[in-house]
Formats: sequence, structure tokens, C-alpha cells
Amino acid sequence: MRRISRITVAGAATASLALALSACGSTSTSGSSDSKGDKGLAIAYDVGGKGDQSFNDAAYAGLERAQKEFGYETADVEPTEGETDADKEQRLVSLAKQGYNPVIGVGYAYAAAVKGAAEKFPKTTFGIVDDATINTKNVADLVFSEEQASYLAGVAAAKSTKSNVVGFVGGVDIPLIHKFQAGFAQGVKDTNPKVKVLSQYLTQTAEEGGFSSPDKGKTAAEGQIEKKADVVYAAAGLSGQGVIEAAAAKKVWAIGVDSDQYKQEALAKHKDFILTSAMKDVAKAVYNLAKSVEDGKPETGIVRGDLKTGEVGLSDSNPKFADDAELQEAIKTAKEKIISGEIKVKSS
Repeated sequence: MRRISRITVAGAATASLALALSACGSTSTSGSSDSKGDKGLAIAYDVGGKGDQSFNDAAYAGLERAQKEFGYETADVEPTEGETDADKEQRLVSLAKQGYNPVIGVGYAYAAAVKGAAEKFPKTTFGIVDDATINTKNVADLVFSEEQASYLAGVAAAKSTKSNVVGFVGGVDIPLIHKFQAGFAQGVKDTNPKVKVLSQYLTQTAEEGGFSSPDKGKTAAEGQIEKKADVVYAAAGLSGQGVIEAAAAKKVWAIGVDSDQYKQEALAKHKDFILTSAMKDVAKAVYNLAKSVEDGKPETGIVRGDLKTGEVGLSDSNPKFADDAELQEAIKTAKEKIISGEIKVKSS
């Protein structure tokens, strides 16, 4: 059940808050407030924004599910170029002031902003995706064992390559993306030590466009394909679209990330070359936090999704992948060993 809204001011105050929001990035809302005047889930997007066919869109899917199920008003806010931590914090503060609860920052870049906003609004539940550093009683750190899904992607790549060369393209050279690379490389080597893994990061910082530049992803993938890579795995947000485009153009396999990219409308013309996607269920994590607030028992602390909980794994939408019995058996075996602890997947 929704808690009673703490917002009692309307009119001019609402207009000024909307103005503050628009100054920090565009926003959209859906649904209508319930009879108590409460508002529901609000999310603030990471670099790339809505439409990245990956990480941010998965968060939006969780918001859509919550809005449909709980029938309340929601909001989703776009980032702006070159914004500071203070800009991000103001965005979250504005959402909390308007009565949204929970308020989620999508991406590790929101760490400082979520911490600051949560201290200002201790009765609002905040969430952050992909960061486990905030130890505040009203914050849920929504994190995932991406290395486990990436390990399975490595198994798939090693079983699918004909050239014995596969590639990894990371968006930004940071610990979060190192997890994807480490798991993938380990899965490849454990499956077939003869397979070479080519790895490349697009940028050193997110501000340089590592997660938002399909052209950079395309160029990197083309370079790896020239070096005989016939399976390329991207953990690069919107930049991954360029990796998939390059793979399709050269008729080699791409492995998607975060969402089931075989099903993404923007990638439909390339889907026959998307072998699988290493998914993490950001949508479920976002929805679950909203539901916990709705139920009056807000999640807090570290909330981790992994193979055991079913919140990371491989998609099987491509029939060529799903119908390959030998490949599926190898993936099933690896999954069971990871869950049992027989295989310990590296995260760096």
C-alpha cells in the first residue's frame, strides 16, 4: 500500500519544481496520482538515455511494469551533456520533492548524487543501479554478478568460433566493465584454451562517449574482425549497437548485453547475427524496488542479482542458438557449476 504523500504544496511550487527538473534534463510522466495524492517510481537515466536498446531501456521497462501494476504516476528523466554530480543530485532532489518514491539513479555515475539526495530526504527510498558503495539506510544498491552471465557468453563464443579468435569491446575502462571482460575471457579459456580473446576499451571515461558512441563501437569491432575475430561481445551501452552493426556487415556473430538485443526493434535488421545476449534483469530490479515500497517494506542495502536468483543469464531468442544442443549443454553445465560454487568466476 502506498504511504501517504509528504507533499502538501501545489500550484506555484509545483511549477517551480517542474522548471528545476527541466533545467537538469528532460522528463516524461505517465499515469495519474492515486487518491492519496501519492506519486510512484521515478528514474533518472544514465549516459545514452532512453532508447539505448540496452541498460537504460531495461530500467524503463521496470518503470512501465510498476506503472501498469500500481496505477500511479511515474517519471523518467534524461541526462544532459557535461552534467556534474551537483546537477544529478538536483535532479533526484527535485523528483523527491515532488513526492516520487522510490527514486532511482540508473548507473554508477549517480553514486554521489544518490548519497546526497538520500541524506536530504530520509523518508524517501532511493535506489542506484550498478553501485554498491552507498551505505545509507534508505538506499538500495541494485547490483548484479555480470561476470557470471559473461562467463556463459564466453562459453557460447568459444563453442561458436571457427577462427579461434573472439573479441570483447568494453565501453569505458572501469571496474564495472572489467567484470564483463574477466568473466567472458574466463569462460572462453575454460571452454577452449586455444581460442584467443582480443579486448579493447573505447574510452577511459564515460564523458568521452564510451557508452554513447555507436561509431566508436563499430570501428573497434571492425578492427577485431580484421584480426579474424568471428564472435564479438560488447559491454558498451549504446556503443554496442555499432559493434552489432559491424558484425552483421561482416556476417560474424555478435553477443549483446544487458537486454535481449535480438528482440530490440532498432536492431531488427541485424538480429540474425546476434547469437545471444548476456543479460542482467535491470527491469526486475527496478520493479522489485518499486514493489517493496508499495508493500511498505522498502528494500535497502546491497540487493544482488546473479545466476542463482535468475537475474543474470543468456537470452535464447535466436533459434540458431537455442537449437544448438551441444552449445546448450555446455552452457547448462557451466551454469550449474557456477551456482554450486565449483566454478568461481573472476570479476577482474
